[in-house]
Amino acid sequence: MTTTTYSVNGMTCGHCSAAVTEELGKLPGVQEVSIDLNAGGTSAVHVTSESALDETAVREAVDEAGYKLANA
Repeated sequence: MTTTTYSVNGMTCGHCSAAVTEELGKLPGVQEVSIDLNAGGTSAVHVTSESALDETAVREAVDEAGYKLANA
């Protein structure tokens, strides 16, 4: 298992967190998603998965939920 933290911009509420959690949860190997919500700022999204995830797939899942990964 590995846990990776991603920075996501634009989430403001529990509904936002739920949308991101749902989309990331669809990725193969994802076991758990937890979010430290920073309303209106950059939130920390912790993803626990069986192995390292492809960042492009993570970016696309976050985009599908309507948000953006912060630039590294």
